[in-house]
Formats: sequence, C-alpha cells, structure tokens
Amino acid sequence: MSYPYGFLLDMDGVVYRGSTPIPGAVEVINRMITNHIPVLFLTNNSQKTRRDIAYKLNKMGIKATEKHIFTCAMSTARFLATQKPNGTAFVIGEGGLSLALHASGFSIVDENPDYVVVGEGRLLNFETLEKATRFVANGARLVATNLDASCPTEDGIRPGCGAITAMIEKATGRQAFYLGKPSGIMMRLARKELGLRTEDVVMVGDTMYTDIIGGVEMGYQTVLVLSGGTKESEVDLYSYKPTHIIPSIAELPELLPEAFRPVELKAKAS
Repeated sequence: MSYPYGFLLDMDGVVYRGSTPIPGAVEVINRMITNHIPVLFLTNNSQKTRRDIAYKLNKMGIKATEKHIFTCAMSTARFLATQKPNGTAFVIGEGGLSLALHASGFSIVDENPDYVVVGEGRLLNFETLEKATRFVANGARLVATNLDASCPTEDGIRPGCGAITAMIEKATGRQAFYLGKPSGIMMRLARKELGLRTEDVVMVGDTMYTDIIGGVEMGYQTVLVLSGGTKESEVDLYSYKPTHIIPSIAELPELLPEAFRPVELKAKAS
C-alpha cells in the first residue's frame, strides 16, 4: 500500500507553540506516522540535533523518531559537503550545527577555515564575531543556516541567525549564502529525504515568507495554517498565494482526505 502525498511540516506554529501542542496536532501527526504516510518535520533551528527535536516531540505525545526530522543545519552541512568534501568550518552556533557538519565530513577549526558557518544560539560573544569577520575578510566563504532575523521564545523574541549574519555582512561587505527555508536547496533535499516527486509533496506552514514561498517556488502544494504567525487578512499582502488555508493542522485530514487513504500499488507491465 502507498499514499498519494507526503508532508513537509513546519514546527513552531504548526505542531506546537512553545512547549504546548496545537490542539489536534498530536492526533493528526500520529495518524500519519502510524500509517506510514511520508512525513518530515522541517525546522530553521540549527541549535538542536535530530535526537533533541524528536525527544521534544515525544514529550508532547508525538511518535516521531530521528528519521522524521530535517534541520537547516543538515541542509547546510550536506550542501557544503558537495561543494568542498572534507572541508573546514569556523562555526557560530551550537551542538546541532557542529554535529551535522561532522556527520558530513567537515572539521571544525579555529584558524584558516574554508567557510564561516553561522547558526543561532545563546553562546555568541564579540570575540567570536570578531574572528568570524576577520576570516571572511581574509577569504573564507560566509554561509548561514537560515535568514530568520529573530527567533521566537516563550518570553518573546531574540536575535536570530539572520541578524547575527547581517553584522558580519555589514562589516565585510560580503553577502552570505543562506541554506535554510525558504532555500530551494533545503526544500529539495527534504523532498529527496522523503523519496517523493515534486507533485506528491505538500508543504504545511504558518509563515508566508519562509514555508509558503519555499513550497511555491518548488512547485509543491502549500497549506497555510492560521495557528502561528500569519493572519488570513495578511495573505493578500503577498504576490503569491498558498494552495489552501486552514485554521490548524487538525483540519488537514478534512482538507485532503485522499492523502490519508492508501492506494494500491499498480503492478508493472511485463
């Protein structure tokens, strides 16, 4: 048996807010996982490892494993490995980013790196920024895991990867290459992780300028949920539109009932 669609799910605002699941999200997602409907959680958070994120979802009652997680750190590391196998990087970020780079064959160094790779986190200091700026000015290539200027927390927002990277860009006059959502590189790698064709992918997100535009540019179906950062009245401010708009992920089975019904695999002609 197979299913006609697979799903790429944004997390904060779609699956949960802070540490609280969106009503109905646990039931819908567990239905996907239990029935082996292709599903992958996409996040622009490079701090956490796949295991960390799966653990957070498990605590909410979601039966996710590491194989269901795809982060911007993974996207960044896999892309860099195709550009310079066994390269070196000076990292601004935390464990999730360093681990992803190591898994892709990169070494983390403090001198003469091939790349300066910027993620987000709370461990930033001016000395680290100064070194990164000097490396980029001396020829290291500047890469960022995502362009989010701020990150949501339960207490409000804090500066995100995009804001940190902007300081280095401004100081050096060099433009960073961004590899998280809505980058086509991350969106395409996620599709390949699911093993699906473009027309079989549904991107579900709460943000027009990352989730929805990323899906639109890739030719995926897109579903905007109103349980996160976007109000329905704001959609007309954008030049592109989602395929569907629903209040929350709880309404997804009603919106796309065929996606939750298995289909018979056709036998190949001899």
